[in-house]
Amino acid sequence: MSLVGEERKSIILEKLNSEGQVKTFDLVKKLNVSSETIRRYLEELEDENRLKRVYGGAVKINLSGEEPSYLKREVLHAEEKRLIGKAAATLVEDNDVIFIDDGTTPQQMIHFLMNKHNLTVLTMSIPALHLLIEYKNKELFSGEIYLIGGKVNATHSRVTGSIAEKIAGLFHADKAFISIDGIVLNKGITAFDAERGQLASKVIENSKQTIIMTDSSKIGLTQMYRIAEWRDIDIVICNTAMPKDWRETLDERGVEWIVAE
Repeated sequence: MSLVGEERKSIILEKLNSEGQVKTFDLVKKLNVSSETIRRYLEELEDENRLKRVYGGAVKINLSGEEPSYLKREVLHAEEKRLIGKAAATLVEDNDVIFIDDGTTPQQMIHFLMNKHNLTVLTMSIPALHLLIEYKNKELFSGEIYLIGGKVNATHSRVTGSIAEKIAGLFHADKAFISIDGIVLNKGITAFDAERGQLASKVIENSKQTIIMTDSSKIGLTQMYRIAEWRDIDIVICNTAMPKDWRETLDERGVEWIVAE
């Protein structure tokens, strides 16, 4: 593959990350090459497991239509999640009321809250609750802990459902740290599970500031339930820079993108 070919494939992947899909017709016009050339690029990228070809173009690979279990999610992109958690913790100030979502990425920020004082932490995550209790008992965490109660999802170690939504509606957080399963420019942020998504939406509605925590594997993916639109989001923390063609839209919505390093 020539250097020009690799550059064209990079452009295809950037567009895929931005929109979640690419169409052969659009790529022919954008790259000024034949449809046969585009099809060859898409075949090569599919062979590299970078995308999945469909009729008329390609979509970003979604390895599963179902959410992986908590134990499986815990080991995926572990170092990226640690860096994202560390960056998120720097946004927390003494006396804050914060919501920590159930994802394995938000859980990482707990390790970096030890020097914060008089925090109130709300969570629906059972592993996050256990970790907070452990630090509290060791006198390494200063603050109060509230578990949002409701129906327990054993597979994902979290609490969701209508009771949890009602309880969440009683609290107003300064900052909500939200985990996601997909993020696309024209569709906002999405989740696999509608019940978890509804609870996250309620928390976002009642919070002064919403911080999205995601590794780059979620960029370009769209899942079933829309948690929020860009106008609902204040900050995104990710291990990579935002796709190039997202900047204008995010600037218009006042969204800050922080790269965790």
